[in-house]
Amino acid sequence: MAQISEENNVSLDLLKQIMRDFAQERGWQSYHTPRNLLLALVGEVGELSEIFQWKGEVERGLPNWKEEEKVHLGEELSDVLLYLIQLSDSCDIELGQVALRKLQLNALKYPPNK
Repeated sequence: MAQISEENNVSLDLLKQIMRDFAQERGWQSYHTPRNLLLALVGEVGELSEIFQWKGEVERGLPNWKEEEKVHLGEELSDVLLYLIQLSDSCDIELGQVALRKLQLNALKYPPNK
């Protein structure tokens, strides 16, 4: 498996490689089809949603949250991110590149002076 370190800048490519290695070491590649990864992603988004379900609006930075709530939120956000990266990899989509393109399209569609 690729070396995991706590770098300041973690690339999508690094995460993709770590996830590939992780699945390969466990023999999970056959289960990581686009459909299965999408369903897992949806499940994780549901778990993420549960965290906010009864909180109402929350302030930026979550100043009124306990540390363990923030840790739990980080874990669920990570699950969503990792499944999204695996899904894009399974579909041969370069997520970073298409995300940049989408931002460019959004800038054209929603110019600042509108």
